[in-house]
Amino acid sequence: MTPPSLAACESLDQQDPLRSLRDLFQLPEGVIYLDGNSLGVLPKATPTRVAQAVTQEWGNDLIKSWNTAGWFQLPLKVGDKIARLIGANANEVVAADSTSINLYKVLSAAMSIAKADHPHKNIILSEDTNFPTDLYMAEALCKERGYRLKLVAADELLTALQPDVAVLMLTHVNYRTGAMFNMKALTDAAHAVGALSVWDLAHSAGAVLVDLNAAGADFAVGCGYKYLNGGPGAPAFVWVNPQHTDRFWQPLTGWWGHAAPFEFTPDYQPAKGITRYQCGTQPVLSLVALDTGLDAFLEVEKLGGMPALRKKSLALTGLFMDLVKTQLLEHGFGIATPNEDELRGSQVSLTRSDGAYAIVQALIARGVIGDFRAGDGKQQPDILRFGLTPLYVGYADVWHAVRNLKEVMATQEWQQSRFSKMQAVT
Repeated sequence: MTPPSLAACESLDQQDPLRSLRDLFQLPEGVIYLDGNSLGVLPKATPTRVAQAVTQEWGNDLIKSWNTAGWFQLPLKVGDKIARLIGANANEVVAADSTSINLYKVLSAAMSIAKADHPHKNIILSEDTNFPTDLYMAEALCKERGYRLKLVAADELLTALQPDVAVLMLTHVNYRTGAMFNMKALTDAAHAVGALSVWDLAHSAGAVLVDLNAAGADFAVGCGYKYLNGGPGAPAFVWVNPQHTDRFWQPLTGWWGHAAPFEFTPDYQPAKGITRYQCGTQPVLSLVALDTGLDAFLEVEKLGGMPALRKKSLALTGLFMDLVKTQLLEHGFGIATPNEDELRGSQVSLTRSDGAYAIVQALIARGVIGDFRAGDGKQQPDILRFGLTPLYVGYADVWHAVRNLKEVMATQEWQQSRFSKMQAVT
């Protein structure tokens, strides 16, 4: 296999129908940013919009802005923008709280429905490499409600979907490897045994094609600070299949989920529809930032929509893996990400038996920003993780990133002691 040349990659950038989207983002000079699957970059429009919310809406209009600036409606307004990216309809998604908190809400509701419909079921089924916070939340709820959390390997899920399973809880794209599940096939399999499906879209929304309604999914959550570019700690989102929305209360019955929050009645009456999945007062400035970040996808719609974005994502990840195969395997790297288009998200994860953290730090020092995820010392290897966000990553960026990685290995630069000092966030 002949590796693609820099000239060929630059030509692809020139021909890229989405190349204008890069201009919507503030990208530091000399930086190749391949960590959008952890934190998306800053949209150029965000500082001005947030400053307006601070100085004019808060600073001048004060509390009136809940009405005059539409603050109160922001969770649904933002939710409607996200809905267009995940195969949901208007008024089916609300932006609120964090992914972990939202997962607690929807998993609790799913367990209530399961208990009402199938009292004998007592298993929450998930994958053993699912994102830890999802497993932590499920573990706590299982202890509270007398359920059992069962974890199996990804290729054992279909076999493990037995009549005692109440809820199948999965992350659509694996945070470590970038492997992607077939949402519809697994949802259908869960329904076949009378189980409900809960999907975490943290590594999917805004990066891969998602169609919750077409898949017949039951519940979904996701975050706003990765591919949606809402900023650090941006609000997350909740989607509930309309057939389930009003069946049960979600457990965090704060006043924003009340049917009439400003009547201030002493008893709780849940709102109709998805707004009942709110809890307390929502963070306006963060919602404004997320709302502005999502405007980039309105531009995507003019250029072919999510199918066009997904096409570029696959081309970028495919190029990255081809370059690794032709230039880096001799340096002891493996590729954890599936080669098949339909099985991978928008990232490439490399494995390495030693030095993975230091290698990532050496790359960061060169201006190529990815991240590291530790293995378990047994079956899971250490991971060098590279998120390829098609909104602003180009083909030449990929070429230069792999060239830098090759140089880090060839010169043994990564073995410098400064690169082995572990930081709080990896």
